[in-house]
Parts: sequence; structure tokens; C-alpha cells
Amino acid sequence: MAVTASMVKELREMTGAGMMDCKKALSETNGDMDAAIEYLRKNGEAKAVKKAGRIAAEGLVMAEVKDDKTAAIVEVNSETDFVAKNAEFQGFVKAVTEQALATEAADMDAFMAEPWIEDSSKSVQDALTEKISVIGEKLSIRRFEKIVSDGCVVSYIHGGGRIGVLVEAATDVINDEIKTCLKNVAMQVAAMSPKYVSRDEVSQEFMDHEKEILLAQAKTENPDKPDNIIEKMIIGRLNKEMKEICLLDQVYVQDSDLTVAKYVAKVAKENGANMTVKKFVRFETGEGIEKKVDDFAAEVAAQAGM
Repeated sequence: MAVTASMVKELREMTGAGMMDCKKALSETNGDMDAAIEYLRKNGEAKAVKKAGRIAAEGLVMAEVKDDKTAAIVEVNSETDFVAKNAEFQGFVKAVTEQALATEAADMDAFMAEPWIEDSSKSVQDALTEKISVIGEKLSIRRFEKIVSDGCVVSYIHGGGRIGVLVEAATDVINDEIKTCLKNVAMQVAAMSPKYVSRDEVSQEFMDHEKEILLAQAKTENPDKPDNIIEKMIIGRLNKEMKEICLLDQVYVQDSDLTVAKYVAKVAKENGANMTVKKFVRFETGEGIEKKVDDFAAEVAAQAGM
């Protein structure tokens, strides 16, 4: 698999390793990002996470919904939180969100090459480059997702743009109560960060992998227990994990007597609706990016051979 500059950039942001180290790691692992991270870790080239644990990228997540049917969510990054609170930056992010709402692009490369919604003589990339020169700080349109639904889509933004969520439901009734219900589900996604809507989405490969880990844990903790007891322990632990990572299985945060699935079913029944949560998208600003902090004193010393 050919190693591209964008792959090297992504690996650098994820690990803090040098450009050539990242390129070599990707070449050695045939472009497999997870394997490349493992390669760098094994070779001691992936930098340790900062002690303060700060997220590298600042910026905003913003979302927009049109006619309850079409929705878009974007993440645009800046270097500092100061810029993220700037009206000029926020206006740019709003325009990017409107671009995403109208886009037909399927990936970031196509999105960045599109005519800019506010001036079709420019591309989105051109608009970004101009905004960087105006604001004087590195900016990045990191990702977007668009949903077009036959049912209903809602959005929820938490923490002034720190976390954004879209939730889509198949429903034959759309009213204020249904939309409030879906907004509450979106708040649940923001707070509890599930990986899947339901167990139906969990692959057998994932289940087998988790069983393997849980088996090793159980045998280490209970070396004298027979295999049939160990098997029951694994099933119990796996069910507990599914209740944490599957949205519909989670305990509903606003009423601990209900799961999310039971809450949705309750509201659907009260409104005479056939409603099913189909999909969610959750963006958290800067997740997975570790900010590079330059130690200029060390850099000068290294260059001077000290």
C-alpha cells in the first residue's frame, strides 16, 4: 500500500514521532495505522503522553439541521482556545458547517476541493488558507459528517462546542416530544460516549477478541476455578461491557430505572409512533490528537551538539 503524506501527518499527530520515523513505520506495516503505532511504540519512538494530559487541538465542533431531515457536523481545529472563542473563527466554522450541509463530497479531499459556499471562485482549501493568514494561527478542517434521513435527525452541542452529536431515528411521527426525546438521547451520547447503537452492530470479531481478553483476566484472577464457572464469568462480564458500549443498552442518565431503549420505546408509545434509533455521530474537539510541545532549549542544545 502506498504511504501518503496525509497518512504520515496523521501518524505524527497521533504519536508525536518524527516524520521519517512515521514514514518508515507505515512502510514496514503496509500502511496499517494501528500496526504503525505499535511499531513506533515497540521501537521507543512514539512519545509519551504529556503529564498534564492536555488535548493537542483546540477549536470547535458545530452542527446544523435542516427541516429535521438533513444534518451536518464538523470539527475545525485551532492552536489555542483563545482563537476558538474568537468571533472571526466561529463565523468561519459556521460557514464550514453550512458547506457540509450542502456538500455531496464523500471524503475530506473532495470536500476541501469543492467551491467555497461563500465565494465559488475559491475552494474550501483556499478559504481555509486565507483564514489562517487573517487569524495568524494554524487552523485545520479536520472532519465532517452528513446525514440525510427519511425519519428525523437532531443535533446537540455540549460545552460551547467541545462535543457535538447527531442522532438519527426512523420514525413515522415527528413532533416536539419526539424531537425532545432524540435530543435527550443525543445528550446521553455526549455524556456516555457509546461505541455502537445496539448489539446488532457489534462484530463477531470484536466479541471474540473481548472474550479472549476476559478469559485471560478470569483465569489469572481465579486460577483454581473450573472452566464451566470461568465461562459463566466471561458471559457476565461481556454482558456488562455491552451495557456500557451499546447506546440502547445503557442506563438512561435522566432516569436510572430505564435503559435508553426503554426510554425511547416509552416516548414512542406515548406519541403513537414507530420509532427506532438508527445512528449517532459524536465528535469531541481534539480527540486522538496530541499537541506537539516544542522544547526550544533542547532543540538548540541538540543542534549545537551539547
